[in-house]
Amino acid sequence: MGASSVRTPLQGGLPPIDAVVGAVVHIACDESGFSGTNLLHSASPVITHAGVDLAVDEAVELITALRAGFRFSPHEFKSGQFLRGPGAAGAREWFLGALRGRASVHLVDKEFFLVTRIVDLLLAEPSYAAGTRLTRDHRPAALALYRAGRAAGSDWGVFLAAFVDLVRTKRRHPDRRTVQRFFEARDALVGRGLGTPADAVLDGLDPAHVWTVVTRLDNDDRSIPPPLEPMLPALAETVLSWSGGQRQVLVIHDEQSALTADRLTRLRQALADHGGPPAAGADRAGALPAGVSPLAGLVMVDSRDDPRVQVADLLAGVARRSPGIADDAALQPLLSPTSLHDPEG
Repeated sequence: MGASSVRTPLQGGLPPIDAVVGAVVHIACDESGFSGTNLLHSASPVITHAGVDLAVDEAVELITALRAGFRFSPHEFKSGQFLRGPGAAGAREWFLGALRGRASVHLVDKEFFLVTRIVDLLLAEPSYAAGTRLTRDHRPAALALYRAGRAAGSDWGVFLAAFVDLVRTKRRHPDRRTVQRFFEARDALVGRGLGTPADAVLDGLDPAHVWTVVTRLDNDDRSIPPPLEPMLPALAETVLSWSGGQRQVLVIHDEQSALTADRLTRLRQALADHGGPPAAGADRAGALPAGVSPLAGLVMVDSRDDPRVQVADLLAGVARRSPGIADDAALQPLLSPTSLHDPEG
C-alpha cells in the first residue's frame, strides 16, 4: 500500500452514552466554508452546515441517480465540479428537490457570528449555549450592532479585528495591550454616532469584565466555548432542529478538528441544561425528559466511506456557493430559520 493511501486515525467525536432515551434519529452532517479562526480574511464569508436524514441505501440511490441522470464522475464529487458540470442548473434543482423534508442547512455569516460572540461573551456570562437559539434574548443587541457597524466604514473592521486579537488564546499570559486596543477601537466606533441601540451595546462593554473573560481564556478555562469557533453553535442548531425537543440525535460527521471530545461533552451538557420545550406543534407528552440532552453522540467518519456524509457535503457546498443564499427560492425550504445571519440580508 502506497504512502498516499494510508489514512490517519480519525480524531474527535463523542461516543453515544449507554442509556439513550427514547427515539433516536441519525443525521449525517458536513460543512462548507470552514476557515478555522480566520473569520475576517477568508475567501468565504459564510459557513454552511448541512444535515441529512437519509439511510445509507437512500444516499446511494440519490448519488446513483445524479451520476446516471446528469453524467457525473463515479468518484466522490464536490460542489464546485457539480455546479460546473453538464446540466448543472437542472441537476441542482433536482438535487435540492429530492432532499426537501429530509435535509437542513444552517447558515453562519462569519462577521455576524463575531458580533454575537462580542455580545454573548463580553456582555453576558460565557456559555456553550452562546450563538444559538438558546441565547436568542441577546440576538436583538447583536443585530443592532451588526447593522449599525457595517455602515460605519473602516472603524468597523478595525473593531472586529481588535476583538479577534483580544480573544485569541495562543498567548502565554493575558496582555492588557490587547484590551486597550479593543476599547480604543470601541471608542472610535462610538464616535461615529451609530445610534441608540448600537451605542448602548458598546457602552455596556466593561473593561474589568472583559479582562476577566480574557484571563479565563488565557488560563484555558474550558467552560468558555472557543470564542472564534462557529462550528459548535452550528452543530448545536442542527441537533436542536432535528430533535424538536422530542428525540435524541446521533450525528455522523465528516472529520472536523473543531469537534473535540471535550468540547462535545460540554456542548451535550449545555443542551441538556437548556434544551427548552418541544418545538412548536410538537407533542409535549413525547418530550425528552428534563436533563436529557438532545445530542446523543457524534461519530466521526471519513466521507469517502459514507454516502450519507457525501450527500451532506454536496448540499453544504451547493448552498454556500449559491448567490443570495438567504433569498434562494430553491434553498428556502432547506434553510434553517435560526441561521446566524441578518434576516434582512
